[in-house]
Amino acid sequence: MTAFFALKSGGKINILKATKLVYLSDRLSMSRRDHPITGDNFVSMPFGPVNTFTYSYMDGAAHSDAWTEFVAPRNGNELELTKRIDIGDLDELSRSDLKILDDTWEEFKEVDRFELAEWTHRYCPEWRDPGGSSIPIDFSTVFKNLSKESPAELADDIQAERELFIHLAGK
Repeated sequence: MTAFFALKSGGKINILKATKLVYLSDRLSMSRRDHPITGDNFVSMPFGPVNTFTYSYMDGAAHSDAWTEFVAPRNGNELELTKRIDIGDLDELSRSDLKILDDTWEEFKEVDRFELAEWTHRYCPEWRDPGGSSIPIDFSTVFKNLSKESPAELADDIQAERELFIHLAGK
Protein backbone atom coordinates (compact mmCIF):
# COMPACT_ATOMS: atom_id res chain seq x y z
CA MET A 1 0.00 0.00 0.00
CA THR A 2 2.81 2.38 0.84
CA ALA A 3 4.45 1.69 -2.53
CA PHE A 4 1.13 2.51 -4.22
CA PHE A 5 0.97 5.90 -2.53
CA ALA A 6 4.65 6.61 -3.17
CA LEU A 7 4.09 5.77 -6.84
CA LYS A 8 1.08 8.09 -6.99
CA SER A 9 3.20 10.82 -5.35
CA GLY A 10 5.89 10.63 -8.01
CA GLY A 11 8.17 8.09 -6.34
CA LYS A 12 8.34 9.38 -2.77
CA ILE A 13 5.95 10.38 -0.01
CA ASN A 14 6.08 11.96 3.42
CA ILE A 15 5.84 9.31 6.14
CA LEU A 16 3.05 11.09 8.04
CA LYS A 17 0.93 11.37 4.92
CA ALA A 18 1.64 7.74 4.03
CA THR A 19 0.58 6.50 7.48
CA LYS A 20 -2.71 8.38 7.24
CA LEU A 21 -3.43 7.17 3.69
CA VAL A 22 -2.77 3.54 4.67
CA TYR A 23 -5.06 3.82 7.69
CA LEU A 24 -7.80 5.58 5.73
CA SER A 25 -7.60 2.91 3.02
CA ASP A 26 -8.03 0.14 5.58
CA ARG A 27 -10.93 2.06 7.11
CA LEU A 28 -12.57 2.50 3.70
CA SER A 29 -12.10 -1.21 3.02
CA MET A 30 -13.79 -2.00 6.33
CA SER A 31 -16.67 0.24 5.31
CA ARG A 32 -17.09 -1.32 1.87
CA ARG A 33 -16.01 -4.93 2.37
CA ASP A 34 -16.13 -5.56 6.13
CA HIS A 35 -12.38 -6.19 6.37
CA PRO A 36 -9.20 -4.11 6.10
CA ILE A 37 -6.69 -4.55 3.31
CA THR A 38 -3.73 -5.07 5.65
CA GLY A 39 -5.22 -6.85 8.65
CA ASP A 40 -2.82 -4.68 10.65
CA ASN A 41 -3.45 -3.60 14.24
CA PHE A 42 -4.49 0.02 14.73
CA VAL A 43 -3.46 2.49 17.42
CA SER A 44 -4.19 6.11 18.24
CA MET A 45 -1.00 8.16 18.16
CA PRO A 46 -0.59 11.94 18.57
CA PHE A 47 -0.97 12.62 14.83
CA GLY A 48 -3.93 10.27 14.36
CA PRO A 49 -4.65 6.58 13.83
CA VAL A 50 -1.77 4.38 12.66
CA ASN A 51 -1.37 0.82 11.35
CA THR A 52 1.20 -0.60 13.76
CA PHE A 53 3.03 -3.17 11.62
CA THR A 54 3.06 -0.92 8.57
CA TYR A 55 4.44 1.93 10.66
CA SER A 56 7.17 -0.38 11.98
CA TYR A 57 8.28 -1.01 8.39
CA MET A 58 8.10 2.68 7.54
CA ASP A 59 10.12 3.60 10.62
CA GLY A 60 12.75 0.90 10.02
CA ALA A 61 11.92 -1.09 13.16
CA ALA A 62 10.76 -4.08 11.09
CA HIS A 63 12.23 -5.57 7.93
CA SER A 64 11.02 -7.88 5.17
CA ASP A 65 12.07 -8.65 1.62
CA ALA A 66 8.55 -7.80 0.41
CA TRP A 67 8.87 -4.30 1.91
CA THR A 68 12.42 -3.56 0.75
CA GLU A 69 11.64 -4.78 -2.76
CA PHE A 70 9.59 -1.62 -3.22
CA VAL A 71 10.32 0.86 -0.42
CA ALA A 72 13.76 2.17 0.52
CA PRO A 73 14.76 2.78 4.15
CA ARG A 74 13.30 5.95 5.59
CA ASN A 75 15.23 9.10 4.67
CA GLY A 76 14.29 11.72 7.24
CA ASN A 77 10.54 12.09 6.91
CA GLU A 78 10.37 10.65 3.39
CA LEU A 79 9.75 7.19 2.01
CA GLU A 80 10.95 6.51 -1.52
CA LEU A 81 10.49 3.69 -3.99
CA THR A 82 13.55 1.49 -4.50
CA LYS A 83 12.98 1.31 -8.25
CA ARG A 84 10.68 2.45 -11.02
CA ILE A 85 7.44 0.52 -10.82
CA ASP A 86 3.94 0.62 -12.21
CA ILE A 87 0.65 -0.52 -10.72
CA GLY A 88 1.05 -3.97 -12.31
CA ASP A 89 4.09 -4.60 -10.11
CA LEU A 90 1.88 -4.42 -7.03
CA ASP A 91 0.39 -7.84 -7.76
CA GLU A 92 -0.25 -8.65 -4.08
CA LEU A 93 -3.11 -6.17 -4.23
CA SER A 94 -6.45 -7.24 -5.72
CA ARG A 95 -8.43 -5.08 -8.13
CA SER A 96 -10.81 -4.16 -5.32
CA ASP A 97 -7.83 -3.28 -3.08
CA LEU A 98 -6.47 -1.03 -5.83
CA LYS A 99 -9.88 0.61 -6.26
CA ILE A 100 -9.96 1.46 -2.56
CA LEU A 101 -6.39 2.78 -2.64
CA ASP A 102 -7.17 4.84 -5.72
CA ASP A 103 -10.35 6.24 -4.17
CA THR A 104 -8.42 7.17 -1.02
CA TRP A 105 -5.72 8.82 -3.12
CA GLU A 106 -8.22 10.79 -5.18
CA GLU A 107 -9.91 12.11 -2.05
CA PHE A 108 -6.74 13.11 -0.20
CA LYS A 109 -3.93 13.61 -2.75
CA GLU A 110 -4.03 17.42 -2.43
CA VAL A 111 -4.29 17.42 1.36
CA ASP A 112 -1.16 18.42 3.31
CA ARG A 113 0.15 15.82 5.79
CA PHE A 114 -0.75 17.91 8.87
CA GLU A 115 -4.20 18.74 7.50
CA LEU A 116 -4.67 15.02 6.87
CA ALA A 117 -3.73 14.24 10.49
CA GLU A 118 -6.23 16.88 11.65
CA TRP A 119 -8.85 15.37 9.33
CA THR A 120 -8.43 11.98 11.03
CA HIS A 121 -8.81 13.64 14.44
CA ARG A 122 -12.13 15.17 13.36
CA TYR A 123 -13.65 12.41 11.21
CA CYS A 124 -12.30 9.15 12.66
CA PRO A 125 -14.02 9.04 16.07
CA GLU A 126 -12.13 5.86 16.99
CA TRP A 127 -9.04 8.07 17.38
CA ARG A 128 -8.45 9.26 20.94
CA ASP A 129 -5.67 11.57 22.06
CA PRO A 130 -3.06 9.24 23.55
CA GLY A 131 -1.26 12.01 25.42
CA GLY A 132 2.08 11.42 23.73
CA SER A 133 1.84 7.62 23.75
CA SER A 134 -0.42 5.20 21.88
CA ILE A 135 -3.79 3.59 22.57
CA PRO A 136 -5.02 0.45 20.77
CA ILE A 137 -8.02 0.83 18.45
CA ASP A 138 -10.18 -2.28 18.25
CA PHE A 139 -11.61 -3.36 14.91
CA SER A 140 -15.03 -3.49 16.57
CA THR A 141 -14.74 0.21 17.48
CA VAL A 142 -13.98 1.10 13.86
CA PHE A 143 -16.92 -1.01 12.65
CA LYS A 144 -19.18 0.64 15.23
CA ASN A 145 -18.08 4.10 14.06
CA LEU A 146 -18.81 3.03 10.48
CA SER A 147 -22.37 2.17 11.62
CA LYS A 148 -21.92 -1.51 10.79
CA GLU A 149 -24.31 -4.09 12.17
CA SER A 150 -22.66 -6.62 14.48
CA PRO A 151 -19.30 -4.85 14.86
CA ALA A 152 -18.02 -7.41 17.37
CA GLU A 153 -18.80 -10.29 14.99
CA LEU A 154 -17.04 -8.54 12.12
CA ALA A 155 -14.00 -7.99 14.35
CA ASP A 156 -14.08 -11.66 15.37
CA ASP A 157 -14.09 -12.63 11.68
CA ILE A 158 -10.89 -10.63 11.12
CA GLN A 159 -9.26 -12.31 14.11
CA ALA A 160 -10.30 -15.75 12.83
CA GLU A 161 -8.77 -14.96 9.41
CA ARG A 162 -5.53 -13.91 11.12
CA GLU A 163 -5.40 -17.11 13.15
CA LEU A 164 -6.03 -19.21 10.05
CA PHE A 165 -3.27 -17.38 8.18
CA ILE A 166 -0.82 -17.96 11.05
CA HIS A 167 -1.80 -21.63 11.24
CA LEU A 168 -1.38 -22.13 7.49
CA ALA A 169 1.95 -20.31 7.56
CA GLY A 170 3.10 -22.79 10.21
CA LYS A 171 3.93 -20.23 12.86
